[in-house]
Amino acid sequence: MKIGLLQMDIAFGEPEINRQHVETHFKKLENQQYDLIMLPELWTTGYDLSRLEEIGDLEAKESISFLQRLAVRYSVNIIGGSVANRKKDSVYNTLIVVNHQGELVHLYDKLHLFKLMDEHKFLSAGKDTPSFTLNNIHFGGFICYDIRFPEWIRKPVLDGAEVIAVVAEWPEARTDHWVTLLRARAIENQSYVFACNRVGQDPNNSFGGNSLIIDPWGEIIVQGSSSEELITAHVDLSLVKQTRLKIPVFDDRREKFYLR
Repeated sequence: MKIGLLQMDIAFGEPEINRQHVETHFKKLENQQYDLIMLPELWTTGYDLSRLEEIGDLEAKESISFLQRLAVRYSVNIIGGSVANRKKDSVYNTLIVVNHQGELVHLYDKLHLFKLMDEHKFLSAGKDTPSFTLNNIHFGGFICYDIRFPEWIRKPVLDGAEVIAVVAEWPEARTDHWVTLLRARAIENQSYVFACNRVGQDPNNSFGGNSLIIDPWGEIIVQGSSSEELITAHVDLSLVKQTRLKIPVFDDRREKFYLR
């Protein structure tokens, strides 16, 4: 399975410029065969939170249509980062997944809002399942701050997920946390982690890049820099089963003692 993580800079509050930027990157994929491309969190708007009622995507329709067109044009599955999704009741931070045939596979509204960046003032938390299946592979799909909640990451894994996919705008100042948390999530869940972070700056933050593909042993297969780039790796999903057989963590769980 060939993976590409589009570690991109984001124009603050400029959805059309950002769509053009993503399309330019996809054009570079001509005659290259990827199984999956991932984008970062809030890639259409960045953290221009106070204007989301104005610049957010109504029911995420324009973003979904855009990603569907790219998926068909380049015959690739896309975990389309997340976008500011204006629904009737509020704005949500919504992960979008489409397959290579252009079908909408999954939507997930971010469960954990990050108060240190004022998300709770402009966004509402979702209630969706993080689980989805793409090309017969079971994923758990998460957004940024979610990775600090291991019990939430574990949920789809208990249902059979082999890959933890994370899209983020993770600040540069906490890059060590980003790498450490993601390696921990891979090890404790004996799963691959595909994690796509943004780079660059907005008026209030600097973002760290360092997108990662990590195997079920917690070994880093590839790690991005702090610059815009496409992070690429081939992964063998059979390693998930091998790892879980060698150290049968899930057989040894004693769940009745974990509940409060």
